[in-house]
Amino acid sequence: MKIDIRHIAKLSKLSIPEDQIERFEEEMQAIIQMVENLPEIEGKATAVDTENTMELRADEVIPSASREDMLMNAPQTAAGCIVMPKVVE
Repeated sequence: MKIDIRHIAKLSKLSIPEDQIERFEEEMQAIIQMVENLPEIEGKATAVDTENTMELRADEVIPSASREDMLMNAPQTAAGCIVMPKVVE
């Protein structure tokens, strides 16, 4: 299988130097090959253990910083909210 690191880098918005493209392709190919060679899991290891029910901790409301404190530290605010730069097109 051919790994297209340039395409992966574009999708993840990463900048990979041209002289390292080949090295990353080889490393990614090695990782894919390793995963393909993992043995299949058989038996009870994949089943849900009904004898061991997980007990989750109770949710607790814990006070945190107040809105005013957060807004005081923000470089820019508007309408009681922190203004952030656009990160998604």
